[in-house]
Amino acid sequence: HAPALSAGLYCAAKTVLERQNAMTNGKTTAQQLVRLYLARIAAIDNAGPQRNSVIELNPDALTIAAALDAERKAKGPRGPLHGIPVLLKDHIATADKMQTTAGSLALMGMKPPRDAALVTRLRDAGVVILGKTNLSEWANIRSTRSTSGWSARGGLTLNPYALDRNTSGSSSGSGASMAASLAAVAVGTETDGSITSPASVAGLVGLKPTVGLVSRAGIIPISHSQDTAGPMTRTVADAAVLLSAMAGSDARDPATRPADQKKADYTRFLNRDGLKGKRIGVVRAQIASLSDSVAAVIEAQLAVLKAQGATLIDVDDVPNASKYGDSELTVLLYELKADMAAYLAEYGPTAPIKTLADVIAFNEKHRAQTMPFFGQEHFINAQAKGGLDSQEYLDALANNHRYSRAEGLDQVLQQHKLDALVAPTCGPTCLPGSINGGSICLSSTS
Repeated sequence: HAPALSAGLYCAAKTVLERQNAMTNGKTTAQQLVRLYLARIAAIDNAGPQRNSVIELNPDALTIAAALDAERKAKGPRGPLHGIPVLLKDHIATADKMQTTAGSLALMGMKPPRDAALVTRLRDAGVVILGKTNLSEWANIRSTRSTSGWSARGGLTLNPYALDRNTSGSSSGSGASMAASLAAVAVGTETDGSITSPASVAGLVGLKPTVGLVSRAGIIPISHSQDTAGPMTRTVADAAVLLSAMAGSDARDPATRPADQKKADYTRFLNRDGLKGKRIGVVRAQIASLSDSVAAVIEAQLAVLKAQGATLIDVDDVPNASKYGDSELTVLLYELKADMAAYLAEYGPTAPIKTLADVIAFNEKHRAQTMPFFGQEHFINAQAKGGLDSQEYLDALANNHRYSRAEGLDQVLQQHKLDALVAPTCGPTCLPGSINGGSICLSSTS
């Protein structure tokens, strides 16, 4: 496997724009890049350490790459992502030969009626969709004690930096695949921590955009209040390129109505002097709970921010952060039931799985395959909820907005006149396993 590994590592040293320049200058092609990544996936994801980060490959990837190479020769590149291999989390719909399952056996064989809106945007930008990545099944909303990075379809994703450590979730495969350089860039999704946490333990740039900047149409949902897709990349520059292509308004997702007015070419903001004069709040309560060795790493990074011109202001904590944990889960369960039914309705009246209740029944019928380690407590609790006009739901949503916004983030930013807050995304990753669920002890994602 040495040639595949060394070639893959050569690719790892290149940003999207550097790869694009190499193709423009005739030093490589989209087909060559796809072949390199396919060889690397075969060598270290399917064989070798068998990390299980890629759940399925696109059988048409080389054909698509060849067509894009021909188009480049005839017309020039469409933009910075022309011919760039991309991996997608396996609950982002693609209307091609690949499955879209959220890692669940219940959705195997159910062909999405069309691409997710963000997939259409990426295809229009000229990407090569290389395949789908594994994830925490159903984006970690199935059970109260799930193992991050495990799905019935894909098994357990392993952390490429330490195979005995958890990848976090739910975008575990996207994170692990980027850490091991199995594609140029990847797309994950987040409700609460599902991009940023696996990016943290994989040493990546993980960005959760504001809800409404990137369309959720065609993404298997949890919560329309909190779900969004976002970039998972090895560099900030690559995240800027990928987000620029993904963002925009979409009639299928009403939350994106103002997105066209808000989005930008985010590469314009890649300014090495961008921190000069900025006021950054350091959330000390989040650092105080870490071990001395981890806190020392963070202090070293704070010194880097200061050296780049930022003014650091200590803040004790984000106010009222403890007041929406229970109400956040209440909102997620209500919206899961409603949003799942709306998503599955797109498959049509003959689809075998139409509602969350159908998924629950499937899992019970195939318990040995679907629930060998943990159950579906969240699914059962969500199914017992009423509609989105329920007073419990409306009160919980109002509570979340009050304490996370006006009396939370907005309050601390305004009080200290801050441009941003900085805190550790999570603590060191721990051992995976069904006993403790592979959880991570500290998290600032909420």
